[in-house]
Amino acid sequence: MRPTGRHSPLLHRPPAPHDPEVRAAARHFGRRRFLTLGAAAAALAFATHVPATGAAAARELDAARIADDPFTLGVASGDPLPHAVLLWTRVAPAPYEPGGGLAGQSVSVSWEVARDAGFASVVRSGTTLALPDHNHTVHVDVDGLEPDRTYYYRFRTGGWISETGRTRTAPALASAVASLSFAAVSCQAYHDGYYTAHRHLAQDDVDVVFHLGDYLYEYAVNSAGGARNYTDRVLPDVFDRETVTLEEYRLRYALYKSDPDLRAAHAAHPFVVAWDDHETENNYAGAVDENGSPVEEFLLRRAAAYRAYWEHQPLRAAQRPVGPDMRLYRRLHWGTLAQFDVLDTRQYRSNQAYGDGKHVPGPESDDPARSMTGAAQERWLIDGWRASEALWNVMPQQVCFSQRRLDLAEQAPMSMDAWDGYRASRDRVLAGAKSAGVENLMVLTGDMHVGYAFDIKDDFDDPASRTVGTEIVATSIASGKDGAQRPANWQTYLTANPHLRFYDGRRGYVRVRLDRARARADFRTVSAVTTPDAPVSTAASFVTEAGSPGLVPV
Repeated sequence: MRPTGRHSPLLHRPPAPHDPEVRAAARHFGRRRFLTLGAAAAALAFATHVPATGAAAARELDAARIADDPFTLGVASGDPLPHAVLLWTRVAPAPYEPGGGLAGQSVSVSWEVARDAGFASVVRSGTTLALPDHNHTVHVDVDGLEPDRTYYYRFRTGGWISETGRTRTAPALASAVASLSFAAVSCQAYHDGYYTAHRHLAQDDVDVVFHLGDYLYEYAVNSAGGARNYTDRVLPDVFDRETVTLEEYRLRYALYKSDPDLRAAHAAHPFVVAWDDHETENNYAGAVDENGSPVEEFLLRRAAAYRAYWEHQPLRAAQRPVGPDMRLYRRLHWGTLAQFDVLDTRQYRSNQAYGDGKHVPGPESDDPARSMTGAAQERWLIDGWRASEALWNVMPQQVCFSQRRLDLAEQAPMSMDAWDGYRASRDRVLAGAKSAGVENLMVLTGDMHVGYAFDIKDDFDDPASRTVGTEIVATSIASGKDGAQRPANWQTYLTANPHLRFYDGRRGYVRVRLDRARARADFRTVSAVTTPDAPVSTAASFVTEAGSPGLVPV
């Protein structure tokens, strides 16, 4: 989310020393040639000096020679299916160095999955190679598991054993599941504070976590960790620059994933991840970056960002990018209780109207040709709703879906980066939900750095119009620093938007429990993130009854 507008001096920085390399690669590949997938992949290899996927295997390192803990970035699991779950780790004994300290060599890694934390009952095991081509990350798609069951997993290389992760499978597709508990998180700017909310989330009783974007930020992190103000360590200067190249994105993931609180949350729960803008560049839209760079140049950067994202997240091979393109939108089920349609609202969107920022909606923003999702993803979403047999249809996505008037004027400005800047696209999505007979629509949103609860209206300008769903906006984990319970615009927003039922500006996460009768959302907040170990509390709770959309405070 852009807090200060397109002309922020932070974002109009002088070219970094590595930028000429990217520009040279962009010039080497003309636009027509670059915009084919094969040329994009070749351009990425050219720009970053790494072998293309499928290149000859690197020399294998004798893992017994690894002298330092190689599992410095923890373990993770994701995208649970009834019979499978994706397991992740990275081998990096020197995580803050290019290549993780492995000198371009491959490493053999074994893994095992058990029914118990002591690994007395191992049900699946195997060995794989951590390749330098994938930055020594490991993605193991473990199948043959039982539905609706908790499992424990770990990795081993040489004499080193990783921490133990806890994960679970989804219920069988036709299973009439009684309940589900999940959390939603977003926006974890390392330089804005500690990940205390992740530590509390690790101890919470949820089945799965949805990360709704801004897993990392491209902005520089100084030697003191920004607002963390470290006195017990000095971060290397490789982080004190904006990320542009593949190596810089990889190193930034190493910094973020070395955080012990984030590691704890990943080890405790399976994650379902989706990006927003900062995993690549602030407020980019499709192939258009914020500063008007040539398309060829930005797509090289996007290719690097997407590759590093896939490498460092618990994502399957189906999501592995090809050049600057990555199919991230996907569908998950929790028996017949819930269907999750995870959206990508960055890669396919039209450029923001009116130069981005805040603007009164008009012909440019309301052009029906404009789309937040792209036509293919929009069709996929609506077709999925038509085929859905779930009681709850949940749409995890990135930017504010409901109308949000930013002042009390009759013609109030709205955010052109959110769905308010793509109102025809939003209307098509809501019409699709209506035509598909979706009765219990819940939208999960990140990006905003505040907690919101909205009633989604048939007509946002008519408070008496029918409520057609619920939007739950998860505040940030750290972005925006400590925040305040009632920001300066608190009363203005509540007055200007009668369908806005809750607004809190502190950090934290949202916990949601679905059952056959209702959904309950608990907004969990911490008192501070600029100092560690703050306590967590529930700021507010709301329920919405199945078959009767609308939020009711508890």
